[in-house]
Amino acid sequence: MDMENLSGPFSIVCETLDESPKSLHKHTFFELVYIMAGTGKQLINKSEFRYTEGQMFLITPEDTHWFEVESTTTFFNLRFNDIYIKESGIAFGNVQKLEFILQNATHRPGCILRNVVDKQVIKPLIDAILREHENKDIYNQELTQQYVNTLIVLVARNIAKFQQMIVSEQTDQRAVNILHFIQANIYYPEKLRADYLCGRFNVSVNYLGKYFKQHIGITIQQYITQYRQTLIEHRLTYSDKRLGEIVEEFGFTDESHLNKFFKNNKGISPKTFRSTYPKNHCV
Repeated sequence: MDMENLSGPFSIVCETLDESPKSLHKHTFFELVYIMAGTGKQLINKSEFRYTEGQMFLITPEDTHWFEVESTTTFFNLRFNDIYIKESGIAFGNVQKLEFILQNATHRPGCILRNVVDKQVIKPLIDAILREHENKDIYNQELTQQYVNTLIVLVARNIAKFQQMIVSEQTDQRAVNILHFIQANIYYPEKLRADYLCGRFNVSVNYLGKYFKQHIGITIQQYITQYRQTLIEHRLTYSDKRLGEIVEEFGFTDESHLNKFFKNNKGISPKTFRSTYPKNHCV
């Protein structure tokens, strides 16, 4: 699998494509992708989300992803790394907050623009970035950086407000690492057993549960259940995957096992949820 790097602190690319831009790949940097026109699918970390004009996606370092173009699509891509955040001219305290939000938000596939007011601002802001980037007028570099900073801050606000974050800047790093490991291995139940986690993170079985709850606020099993439930709801809402495929993906023994799990957490069956939940919702 290709791993892409960024040669400078940030880059701006706008391109119109009739075919999918690249195969499955990863980044060492952050990427904001705004759909200026067109339709297709975003595929990220084994999830799919149908995209349309006016939606924006955040790709974080190590995310496995690509875009499948269905109708001619114009992509705006802003790529940036930690170096840019630190040297962007944003006040130091705010830089710390931005880094934390971008790195530690519980990242979910799909459009990140949830604040209606912000969504109305994004398009003219991107138009301004492209105008300055292309025209090379006097002070264009300074203006481009200010616009880019504003865009990143707006994205951080949407993530902080509308994506549930259960860790804070004071959370112990090992607890955050355990959290991220669970997220990355939610499809592999054998790696989420207490004995496996204890060996991986060098803590005793008796201490692991107490440690996790102390720093995260809920038990490991509660978090695993909530996170798995969220991803399954996402599959039912944004993909055409059959229940049997979801059973296999998340390691359930059969559809009856999945139904029991889902009903215990949602109160309805997966089939009922899929038939009643609005598709592809992005405010």
